[in-house]
Amino acid sequence: MKSEHLKKQSLWPPFYIFFLTGLLLLITSCKSSRSIIKEPIKEYGADFLFEKLKENEFSYNWLSAKYDLDLIIDKKNTSFSGQLRMRKDSAIWVSLSPALGIEMARLLISEDSVKFINRINKTYFIGNYSAVNRMLGTNIDFDIIQSLLIGNDLTYYEDGKFRASYDSKEYHLVTAGRAKLKKYVRNQDDEERIYIQNIYLNPETFKITSMKVKEVKKESIKLDALYTEFKMLEEQLFPNHVVYDITSDSPIQAKLNYSRLKINEKQRFPFKISSKYSRIQ
Repeated sequence: MKSEHLKKQSLWPPFYIFFLTGLLLLITSCKSSRSIIKEPIKEYGADFLFEKLKENEFSYNWLSAKYDLDLIIDKKNTSFSGQLRMRKDSAIWVSLSPALGIEMARLLISEDSVKFINRINKTYFIGNYSAVNRMLGTNIDFDIIQSLLIGNDLTYYEDGKFRASYDSKEYHLVTAGRAKLKKYVRNQDDEERIYIQNIYLNPETFKITSMKVKEVKKESIKLDALYTEFKMLEEQLFPNHVVYDITSDSPIQAKLNYSRLKINEKQRFPFKISSKYSRIQ
């Protein structure tokens, strides 16, 4: 038990947060009373809303950004900054530093692998999602993390049977079960991963402003993602501020602010491990 605890601690906080924010988990109970869906939504309903959502998702091949991250755990606030680089459906690279400090950690994830360097403890991890999910008690994959970071809907998941309503001046889509498309299922974890999902849309832009989801089998953990401060980037709206509220054994809030965003410029993903570092099994 002690060795397992040390493994988790050696990865904390950057590794845990970037994966924990990839979790899709418990939604709050639906309101008992809902407003009638306004025109033209009343005529077209959930299918129309979902189509508009997909039409207005952020499109890119490459993405890079600077970011600031405020991490609040049990009311204790720690600030970080760093760089984020992404190649759609291929890789996510993250460099993380204390505020105004030197790099303390680096993360590189692909569709099949997870690599992490902790420069403070001089350790590193190389494994797959099954190993990560066992270590953290989660069940996530690359597609989920990719979608949550940029405010898009889940990629390569079934459309599901959504219900539509109009709540608090926003459109609301909810589905009770959403699984990965069969042609993208690679293992048993993919096959068993089913989500209940709430999506809130801006009625003018149809961009996702809030997402609340849970995995059916993991009701003890939940995530709310709130997207604000949308700005134009290459004629597309992108959320420059994201707040993740995570409920688990220890409540966590992560406030993410993007800056210096660029898209469709080819990026490098350097990841060199020192021979002096120890591998985490």
